[in-house]
Amino acid sequence: MRLPRFFAKKRGHRRTVSEVWASVTEGLFHTGLVMAGLVFGGLLVTGVAVPEWRLNHDFREAQAEVVGKGLARRTTASERTWEPVLRIRYDTAAGPIEAWAFRGGRVADRGRALASLHSVPLNATVTCWYDPDAPERVVLARGYNWWMWALTLLLPGALLVFGGAGVVRTLTAWRKSEERRAAAASRAASSHAHPAIPSCDDLVNSPGTVLRFRLPTSGTEGWTLMGLGLFAVFWNAVLVVLSVTAGLDLMGGRTDWLLLMVLVPFAAVGIAGIVVFVRQLILTSAVGTTQLEISDHPLRPGGSYDVHLAQSGAGMFRNISVTLELEEQATFRQGTDTRTERLVVWRGGIRSWKDVEVAPGTRFEAEATLTIPATAMHSFVSEHNTVAWRVVVRGRPGRWPAFSRGFPVVVHPAEVRP
Repeated sequence: MRLPRFFAKKRGHRRTVSEVWASVTEGLFHTGLVMAGLVFGGLLVTGVAVPEWRLNHDFREAQAEVVGKGLARRTTASERTWEPVLRIRYDTAAGPIEAWAFRGGRVADRGRALASLHSVPLNATVTCWYDPDAPERVVLARGYNWWMWALTLLLPGALLVFGGAGVVRTLTAWRKSEERRAAAASRAASSHAHPAIPSCDDLVNSPGTVLRFRLPTSGTEGWTLMGLGLFAVFWNAVLVVLSVTAGLDLMGGRTDWLLLMVLVPFAAVGIAGIVVFVRQLILTSAVGTTQLEISDHPLRPGGSYDVHLAQSGAGMFRNISVTLELEEQATFRQGTDTRTERLVVWRGGIRSWKDVEVAPGTRFEAEATLTIPATAMHSFVSEHNTVAWRVVVRGRPGRWPAFSRGFPVVVHPAEVRP
């Protein structure tokens, strides 16, 4: 999933983009995600994972005698909780030690806490574990809080994966030298006899079912949908873990207000992520896929070619149109900044339909004829300029926003006849 390009200006049909500032802001955003993942992961590891790991691996087991009992009371502005504690005597390498150890969790019912305390008589023998580095630190139970380990791995991991992928992509594309751009343009154009004309190998490797070739789309709907879905899954997985923790605390008579305050914005972002994903999924499913096949490729000025449109979906389309467009792109320097300007310089209609009804499980299919103007400029690519042709399918469903999907084509120069 790629973020929208920042620092872009649109004047009429022209769109000017600062590639440098766009890369900088996108890189800073993904760097922020990486830093947030490192900080959050570090806090969870040092505050929860490492102490719990030491408790279960480094603490030494000992047999202790119960020499005293009591209740630890905790009072806040909103509640009062009780927790049983035992005074135990146990032997360590440094000699016998007496210390207080908590038994069980905090509860709001003092009677329940007393019942748990009375279940252990004085002078009874219990198993304990103490810290060899600080023998006075002792526990009566140990184990793993798997929800905290899941939280430690899920949220920082998701931030690091998304942020790291974005940083790598930004760095690999950052300020490529003129020689590298020229070499890339040369490689793209050297696959055939026409220099400076883009290769059409990727446009003719998919056979059609009705006509010769099926054209690939230049849209990113699939990647956007997948990115939104992954984000919603990761974020709401963390939200579920936090919610379960808050629920267990409430059932035990405790209220962690900090956790509840964190849950509110987390829940808002999680719900928003689900809503956006579901909306995009419904929109993609309702509009359906668009397939475009063509009788021949590459194209020539003055030539006519059959195209076959197959539009899936369900419901009424107010209109569907197929147009041929020519876009020019120029990359230039403005001071110390490198900018890219795009402009659709020519647009010609191929065919359009109104009030198209598509039944569920079927597709709207139609034939049309595409004609390249005899005086048309051929496709062209260099390190600073690009001339690109594409077939664009636009539609306006009855209940959904309008959509536009482009299918790139390559136009070769007109054949010179002797």
